[in-house]
Amino acid sequence: MERNITLDFLRGVAILGILLLNITAFGLPKAAYLNPAWYGEITHRDAWTWAVLDLFAQVKFLTLFALLFGAGLQILLARGKRWIQSRLTLLALLGFLHCLFFWEGDILLAYALVGLVCWRMVRDATHIKNMFNTGVVLYLIGIGILLLLGIISGTGNPRSWVPDMANLQYEYFWRTQGGVEGISNRVDMLSNNLLALGAQYGWQLAGMMLIGAALMRSGWLKGQFSLAHYRRTGALLVVIGMLINLPGIVAQWRLGWDYRWCAFLLQAPRELSAPFQSIGYAALAYGFWPQLCRYRLVGAVASVGRMALSNYLLQTLICTTLFWHFALLMKFNRLQLLAFVPAIWLVNILFSVIWLRYYRQGPVEWLWRQLTMRASGISLTSTSR
Repeated sequence: MERNITLDFLRGVAILGILLLNITAFGLPKAAYLNPAWYGEITHRDAWTWAVLDLFAQVKFLTLFALLFGAGLQILLARGKRWIQSRLTLLALLGFLHCLFFWEGDILLAYALVGLVCWRMVRDATHIKNMFNTGVVLYLIGIGILLLLGIISGTGNPRSWVPDMANLQYEYFWRTQGGVEGISNRVDMLSNNLLALGAQYGWQLAGMMLIGAALMRSGWLKGQFSLAHYRRTGALLVVIGMLINLPGIVAQWRLGWDYRWCAFLLQAPRELSAPFQSIGYAALAYGFWPQLCRYRLVGAVASVGRMALSNYLLQTLICTTLFWHFALLMKFNRLQLLAFVPAIWLVNILFSVIWLRYYRQGPVEWLWRQLTMRASGISLTSTSR
């Protein structure tokens, strides 16, 4: 199967972009991921860092990755039911182990579980427009449920939103010490994440996968439209997304990141803006690809995308080692944490470029493929590393 280098580049951008937000989850308490005022107050430096990331990155790269995951489901239809089910089941198992023993912020389990539902919807869809519209409806249902949760939620700031010193000390302890205590806490958060996936987030994830599959089937994600179309569409969608998201950012700031509003109701503008911006980012990549492909850095990012799974797990390994095992947790603010990101990106890029000089696939991708062949009983050609 011939690779689409632009898709690899977009996948690499998504994996590298996700780290801009995940670095906060690794280096600060879990409350800090959505709440920049997690310690009860906030500096202007933290507030502006949060605002810029919220406008350009928060949710956008996860949404882009979901879009590409759905495109991948469309591509994999040719390999049949047993291959797809085996592949996604193994990914779910890997995600479960990743969450249990390394990091509770894992996305692999959620993507695999939703993918096991969505691939059948992709297979059975007879019209591209209907599949795209179904994806839009599912995504909007997820946002509607988010708003409903905000309406029925209580007032005040719970400890999960603004933790006290005892909660912070305990979180520092179980993250840095690990062991049974760490696994126990990750199991609790895994159960909460699965509940959220079934009740709310799974709708949005399924919606983006169907949209991605529809865009792939239509040829849009294959680059089959004109450069002018991609450039126009990309600019328009990014601007629309930012205009939707910006009022929510301003409102959260003015409300002081109050729990009821900022944990639920004012998440809606961000979630609504994410598909516009993520598809817009993809469109701009296609629209300017003749210029972008000349740069060696773009080829290096595409190599990261070819080894997306290996690089995602590598980011976890690096960050948990740095912040938890070297006891750097809660030692840096939001802006300072971003200084770690380029160094980790460099490791991702060098690892990918060097590895792909000698092998056709990333190490985890190769193992995933081998296990999929064994589980499905299907043998494919060109399976060497």
